Amino acid sequence: MTSIVATVAETGDERPVVGRGDALRVTWVQPEDLVGHELRQAGEDGRDPRAVGVVAETWRDAGGAPAPAAAGASPSPATPRLRALAERLLDDLAALPGRCADREPTDLAAILAACPDWPAAPRCRSQGVPVDDDAPGADVTVGSRHLPRPASPGHGRVDALHAAWLGRAVGCLLGKPVEKLPLSGIRALAAATGNWPLRTWFTAEGLPDDLARAHPWNRRSATTSLAENIDGMPEDDDLNYPLLNLLLLQRYGRGFTTRDVAALWLDELPAGRTFTAERIAYRNLLAGVEPPETARHHNPFREWIGAAIRADVHGWTHPGNPGAAAAQAHRDAVLTHTANGVYAAMFVAATIAAAGGGAGVHQALATGLTVVPPESRLAGAVRLGIETARAEAEFDAVVDRLHRALGHYHWVHAVPNAAVLAAALTHADGDFGGTVCRAVSGGWDTDSNGATAGSISGLLAGHPAGLGERWTGPLKNRLATSVGTFDGIGFDALAHLTHQEAQRP
Repeated sequence: MTSIVATVAETGDERPVVGRGDALRVTWVQPEDLVGHELRQAGEDGRDPRAVGVVAETWRDAGGAPAPAAAGASPSPATPRLRALAERLLDDLAALPGRCADREPTDLAAILAACPDWPAAPRCRSQGVPVDDDAPGADVTVGSRHLPRPASPGHGRVDALHAAWLGRAVGCLLGKPVEKLPLSGIRALAAATGNWPLRTWFTAEGLPDDLARAHPWNRRSATTSLAENIDGMPEDDDLNYPLLNLLLLQRYGRGFTTRDVAALWLDELPAGRTFTAERIAYRNLLAGVEPPETARHHNPFREWIGAAIRADVHGWTHPGNPGAAAAQAHRDAVLTHTANGVYAAMFVAATIAAAGGGAGVHQALATGLTVVPPESRLAGAVRLGIETARAEAEFDAVVDRLHRALGHYHWVHAVPNAAVLAAALTHADGDFGGTVCRAVSGGWDTDSNGATAGSISGLLAGHPAGLGERWTGPLKNRLATSVGTFDGIGFDALAHLTHQEAQRP
């Protein structure tokens, strides 16, 4: 008998595969596939190693397998007895307190208490009238710093948002064909075609056959994201989520709740286009679990990168107000994530909001750090990324140091990816092409890092022309998506829609 086995990807590259057997293997939700990931998460957040060891031994002795190494589902279903054990062990692991809990809270009030430099709301120009987003030279206050907005004739807020949307798409598309490849493979593929250090799109033209076999492109993305076959921006979760959050603001306004996010997902987001923590939360919603418990129940991916790739719209719509952007990102993120997974979203939103308020790349990153508990692992990783980028002239050396320090994390975890993002932005000094190429060449979650790096550096460029035709031309001002009525929309239209939400009270 033939059946569908859905097992392929970590984020954004899942496709059903026909195989033999009589079981439907769905990635990221089957209890027997979650135990290994939860054991790893338990070690990272400091739960009692002896108790964790007992769980690991119990699972191993019962015939349980480690987490799938290269896909979201193991090839064969567990027996009913083993699946029941997996459910129980997931509950046992969740009940263990972690040593990191005090310095890595998830509750917003506790995060605020842990962040002594949390940015203040921007001062209005006079009598409560907000700064005009399109006025060249308008100034804002971020925290205690007074930041002039650069006077750039013709480079208004809509232009900057247009560049940010394009930048997000460019960076995502650049990273798509090498997603999941090891660092050595990324370097070898680019070098073999004369493209290392990375400076343009990946290509299969001229690539030796043995190298192509040793390091196969991401199989779903290769047909849409190599230089020779790019034809508009293909669908990707790194663009789907910003579209969803634009729709979220249109439907519910800035006062949306986490439950509103959940309701929107159930209305507009196909379950098959969710991955890792988002798929677990979606499953939990359908099982009647209420937010924010949706982020915690049998969810070993709750500190991975998924919330961070949803954060751009929160920053884009709060120019000069990083504290509000971070708080809004928190309400979104806690549907699916906890602790460092939430901080990654808040960091991205605050960094973007600071850049939108006139801060340069280095001040924007520093502002982003003010909304992250300073003793958290994510804050440490961002500081490491920035410091390493400042210390090393060659970005390859930066990446090698980060991989040595943080390579024990899963490649989709928020902590190492935040380090690469911060390093790429710092090392490229805000240059758009240099930033997206560095972010992708840093490995780990290449398309997600490229997307966020492109969003920030595109916003800093201020205008689509600042990105360069070689990057934006292949996109053909067309975005494919399964979200709402956005399929085929242009990036210019998205900029106007985003600007409308930024202007709403």
